[in-house]
Amino acid sequence: MGASLREVAEHAGVSVRTVSNVVNGFRYVADDTRARVQASIDELGYRPNMAARSLRRGRTGLVALVIPEVDSPYFAELAARTVRIAEARGLTVLIDQTDGDAERERRLLHGQRTQLVDGVLFNPWAVDPAELAARTDTVPLVLLGEHDSTAPVDHVAIDNVTAARAATAHLLSSGRRRVAALGLQPHVANATARRRLRGYREALTAAGLTPVPELEVPVRTLHRADGHRAMLGLLDLAEPPDAVFCFTDELALGALRAAADRGVAVPEDLALAGFDDIEDGRFSVPALTTISPDKNAIAELALDCLTGESRAPRAIVAPHELVVRGSS
Repeated sequence: MGASLREVAEHAGVSVRTVSNVVNGFRYVADDTRARVQASIDELGYRPNMAARSLRRGRTGLVALVIPEVDSPYFAELAARTVRIAEARGLTVLIDQTDGDAERERRLLHGQRTQLVDGVLFNPWAVDPAELAARTDTVPLVLLGEHDSTAPVDHVAIDNVTAARAATAHLLSSGRRRVAALGLQPHVANATARRRLRGYREALTAAGLTPVPELEVPVRTLHRADGHRAMLGLLDLAEPPDAVFCFTDELALGALRAAADRGVAVPEDLALAGFDDIEDGRFSVPALTTISPDKNAIAELALDCLTGESRAPRAIVAPHELVVRGSS
């Protein structure tokens, strides 16, 4: 059986309150005292009673990260960063997957999946802005990704319009003039695809080009197979594109494979750019040019919102950058 708080205090020659302050991360403890207490904790094998602590604080130390797809490389990388950053703050992350199903997302909004947590980081795909605004659950919530919601909650996202404009402008800067956009999702409530389409169109307009409807390609999902299928359709056009801006790296990897299947050289005959900077894109042949969202910053900012002081909700923009590689 581990030592008690009192036994640690006696061993370190301090008060029980001082040990409690060290265990709970209270800032105003002298460095030498903190070191002495920590040495006693380590030597005696003291472990805090988390259940008792939760009862005293009215908090569990658990936060939920609710994402559409755990096996999506982007969301998997974001989840890994969130878990590491939360752990450093003494928090445990529970990860839930909605599959972009509207009913599962609604249950979360109305408190049927949040009973055990202190807060929720939520990236919805299916529920519309009105449903987000009509949320009845009182557990603190932070929205991730693009949404046209007026819900009174914090919202963390990158500037998808600016990012998409930069990716498209990069493709145009190499002399490409028939640039396609692959990844429209008119069936999804999430605004991400709409913002990326807007940035794509703005870049074309700035270059004196008119968007061409047949080059704006919708997909059912954002997976490699969808990118492969859509790219084959583009290559079958009477006048195929000379560049493609894919709304995710997964779509771009599928498009890259389709180009290889048809003997189309990348980037000589077809330039490609993706979005998300997933690890697979760094090892494809050629490596993918992409928009790299700062996933660490997204996780940091979202957790800051959950654990910070009470205030008016904010829309927070996380950093991103264009990473140019061999595909363009």
